[in-house]
Amino acid sequence: MQTASASSSRPWSCSAVGSKRGRILCGISAWTEPTLIKESDFYPSSARSAEDRLKFYASKFPITEVDSTYYFPPSERNSALWIERTPREFVFNVKAYALLTQHPAKTESLWKDVREGLPEEVAAKKNVYMDSLPDELKDEAWQRFGDALMPLHSAGKLGAVLMQFPQWFVISRKNKDHIAEAKERLPNFRLAIEFRHKSWMEPRNREETLGFLEHHDLPFVCVDEPQGFDSSIPPVAAAT
Repeated sequence: MQTASASSSRPWSCSAVGSKRGRILCGISAWTEPTLIKESDFYPSSARSAEDRLKFYASKFPITEVDSTYYFPPSERNSALWIERTPREFVFNVKAYALLTQHPAKTESLWKDVREGLPEEVAAKKNVYMDSLPDELKDEAWQRFGDALMPLHSAGKLGAVLMQFPQWFVISRKNKDHIAEAKERLPNFRLAIEFRHKSWMEPRNREETLGFLEHHDLPFVCVDEPQGFDSSIPPVAAAT
């Protein structure tokens, strides 16, 4: 873990974290996490459905991450159900749909009418990227994702939307523009940015990256993960 003294000249040292205060909430990525269900006795035997497990989980933790929304876009109906099944102060952090973070999305995961509107050569593929969609369908994808989360946001239960970018998403002007566009496309939500390519946090780029995130009011996601790979990001504790 990076350490720094209070007199450090580096603006993104650990000493800067204390300048932004807030509640610290601890939770688990998904109440349907297999290790919770199959490899532990966390859930009582009576909690057999996703609904029962969410209600029980929310009685023990104040926050969770929804990662199923990475694979299939969320719906307003699901947002409404999550609201009903959790206490008033419970918080959901929601992972952005793969299509929105330059990952390949399974073509079958798209909204039915959007899928039917794809060019024939795109619709025939197993996976689809945002860049292969016509402009009007790009607009529709952003709008529908945002609309689906509005019930959570309106209820005060939406924490952050996690924008987890792929390992080939390197630091570049084009990719920074995409991050800024995401902020413009989802103006009502708090977007949190997670990188999976080391270039963003290499010493020569670190201040540029964190300065960019701070300028756009985008929290940096610090992950404690194995090091030594192109996809490795060091655990830099910086509040942006």
